[in-house]
Amino acid sequence: MKKILVLNAGSSSLKFQLFFNEDSVASGLVEQIGESNSRAKIKFDGKELEHLGGINNHEDGLKVVRDLFAKSGLLTDFNELAAVGHRVVHGGDKFIKATLVDDKCLKALDELVKLAPLHNPANISGIKTIINLAPSVKNIAVFDTAFHQTMPEIAYRYAIANKYYEEDGVRRYGFHGTSHEFVTREAEKFLGIKNIDAITAHLGNGASISAIKDGKCVDTSMGLTPLEGLMMGTRCGDIDAGALFYLAYNKCLSIAELDKICNKQSGLLGICGANDMREIEEKMQNGDKKAKLAFDMFCYRIAKYIGSYLAVTPAKALIFTAGIGENDDLMRAAVCKQLAHLGFSIDEEKNAKREKVARNIAKADSKYPILVIPTNEELSIVKQTMELI
Repeated sequence: MKKILVLNAGSSSLKFQLFFNEDSVASGLVEQIGESNSRAKIKFDGKELEHLGGINNHEDGLKVVRDLFAKSGLLTDFNELAAVGHRVVHGGDKFIKATLVDDKCLKALDELVKLAPLHNPANISGIKTIINLAPSVKNIAVFDTAFHQTMPEIAYRYAIANKYYEEDGVRRYGFHGTSHEFVTREAEKFLGIKNIDAITAHLGNGASISAIKDGKCVDTSMGLTPLEGLMMGTRCGDIDAGALFYLAYNKCLSIAELDKICNKQSGLLGICGANDMREIEEKMQNGDKKAKLAFDMFCYRIAKYIGSYLAVTPAKALIFTAGIGENDDLMRAAVCKQLAHLGFSIDEEKNAKREKVARNIAKADSKYPILVIPTNEELSIVKQTMELI
């Protein structure tokens, strides 16, 4: 039996799951690292252990996690681990698959910080901390961007001067790759199709859509950053760059202010003042017109992307996943209604059911299977980690 820790290090947090082979036996979170009111907790076998008090940095946080695991009896020390699988947001075009971390890998990760300055430094910190605490344990970097590196150049290039691509790496990379890959493989098993053609919709507070051809990604909605593409919880998604120039000139806004507007104050939140779809739908049903507009815009843009991706893949299925995708029957029905003229036909009774298993919610006469597949990015990381070790 191999014990594998999956680690997702944020700037002030650590999310983790412990697996015995491919079975998750514990999960937890360290939050508010660097503050006096830090807290850490671990859940396992219906129980919960918690630590309250100041945690200065990621190394202290992982020491607390180690101690909580020791109290749980699941793991006495990190040196018992066969490996740690690390979620890394941005692998640029240097990493096309999960990679064993060595000095060369760490150097390349440091060079990629400019592409994800908010996320990659924290991911790297998690890796280096594990190396310090358990130097004999293998570390595997699993990249959000890797699954999308099969895109052809016509899909990933932007129509700007070559030098910005060649010198600065400005191109489409895509994100949520572990999720898109996981549900693609699950759809292949569910439908009994190898190397499937499909459209995958990862819909949560962050949202992206991918076109899958022969089991590989050929296009995806997020770009250089996770800002491009669909309307999201607080991100604007696709927008005319000229609109930002216009606001900068007329409102005297700085780049930092525009960044905050586009990433933190837009999307669903910007339209109706809420970014939780459950709250939005409750407000909408109570007659809130802005909430209705936000919902309709969200669904319309999803349907428009799906329609456009039918031009690049002979799709055999549409797949909904992630928090909104898996749980919001109103959204799924609205999207498929928009796509009805293309042959998407949803079964209202099947769509209304809440189940934590892969299922087909399409009517028998639908041109396409419409699948709801629970994503499991941590399990995807474990599988890729085990393949490498």
